[in-house]
Amino acid sequence: MGDWEFVKDRTATQGAVWRLTDGLLYKRTGGEDLRAETAFQQLVVGLGYPVPEIVDSGSEGGSYFVVERAIGETSLHEEALADARRDGQVSYQVPSTAAAVSSKLLQAQARHPLPSTPWFEKAAFAPEVFEENPDFDIPRIHEAVKHALDRLAQLPMVHGHRDYGLPNVLRAGVIDWQHHGPVPLGYDVYPALDIVAFKGGGKGYTITREQRAAYTSALDSTTASLIGQRVSEHLGDFLLVKCFFFLALMRPTDPARHDKHIKWQYRRALFTMGLDQYESFNTIDTGAFPTLDRFAAEHR
Repeated sequence: MGDWEFVKDRTATQGAVWRLTDGLLYKRTGGEDLRAETAFQQLVVGLGYPVPEIVDSGSEGGSYFVVERAIGETSLHEEALADARRDGQVSYQVPSTAAAVSSKLLQAQARHPLPSTPWFEKAAFAPEVFEENPDFDIPRIHEAVKHALDRLAQLPMVHGHRDYGLPNVLRAGVIDWQHHGPVPLGYDVYPALDIVAFKGGGKGYTITREQRAAYTSALDSTTASLIGQRVSEHLGDFLLVKCFFFLALMRPTDPARHDKHIKWQYRRALFTMGLDQYESFNTIDTGAFPTLDRFAAEHR
């Protein structure tokens, strides 16, 4: 690879990530999914989205590659981890920076709305969830989804990331658009701190209720100026979709993997807890979610 050094294998797909030794460029390899992601990224960089600029792409050695400019050395997830190791908690700089980047994304998205289009099934991986959890394929859950989608129909549709979170956010922009697709404005960014709770404490840090509130308030200031609406009123709708997203593809195939069975049952429990809250209050309090360790201890 010459001056390229290996960084990591790509997650949930083929290929790897490489970095130029001077740190100015990154190179990713993959298949047709990466080619589609590259085309999308080239589209949205032209729309003003805070994404890395692509400087080269093509085929080599039987795989596809893309080279893009670096937009930072560490993700906000890595910054949060460093904070937690050093001080025992995440500094307010992390959610503040996340709010700034998220607001830039919101502004670019709002400037380029899309026609109304179906989005839920792919964004939520709903068919996969129902296939692995057939007991959830019931009128009660479908009614809750319909209620959420009816509410979200009030928002403009935009080009979305669909897997937005601190691991994909750097100080200068957003990376890894593999799951891109249409979403309602705000779906990407509003749940970004809440979804840490779906990891069950395994990320090495937690986000406080006060930090989540400050982040949401900053985003509301942006959306109020963009569309005259504080989109936080739809956070519960977004989080119901995330309950699906984090349950998808979790059912283990190996009966001997007790750890994976526990994690699957844990995500099912979070889904049910989120559904109960949503039906009662149109919102979901992720701060009430138990950690995976606590759940495992109670269901040993």
